[in-house]
Amino acid sequence: MGFFEVIFGDGRWLYLWHGLEITLVLTVYSLIIGVIIGVIIALLRVSPIKIFKLIAKIYVDIIRGTPLLVQLLIMYYVVFGSYQFMPKLLVAAIAFGINSGAYIAEIIRGGIESIDSGQMEAARSLGLNYSQAMRLVILPQAFKNSLPALISEFIALLKETSVVGWIGLSDIMRGADNIRFQTATAFQSLFAAALMYLTLTAIFTKIMSGVEKRLKDD
Repeated sequence: MGFFEVIFGDGRWLYLWHGLEITLVLTVYSLIIGVIIGVIIALLRVSPIKIFKLIAKIYVDIIRGTPLLVQLLIMYYVVFGSYQFMPKLLVAAIAFGINSGAYIAEIIRGGIESIDSGQMEAARSLGLNYSQAMRLVILPQAFKNSLPALISEFIALLKETSVVGWIGLSDIMRGADNIRFQTATAFQSLFAAALMYLTLTAIFTKIMSGVEKRLKDD
């Protein structure tokens, strides 16, 4: 069977189309959760309060030291195993967000620590308290400095969502598997899936590179 016959015959392309929708929605939800968690953990990591720094470090070490797939399965079968009403998409977004949050936290922490300490001192001397100085002065610069690394993390997250089929969500990879099962061919469906991921990452990289360029010009 030719490529177009495998993908478009009997409307099989719809598996990939619906999978694309799931992948995009899951990535967006995960990014939102991951950024929120990442900022909070990064602030705890640079906090002058030792217990906060310790809690944040333990979180980062555990999340970065265990496989994403294991975290996803624990979230689905253990944490939310008794809550069958929870949508699989939401469970997956929480799992991916928690995982990505640890990496984003370290990226933002690096960005914060790259800012000269004089910036904080200057902000405090102008009457800002620690929270205001961090929010208005330090964090905006930290995000700007961290943007290239954040873009790489966002792209990695998009590709990592390909394991979500383990809990039964019909993402791009599950769509490719459905086509493979129906046609008894592997190359065409997997090539189509790879092409879709490549296209998504290229588009996302282009958009974020534009954002990065505009920030540098400001």
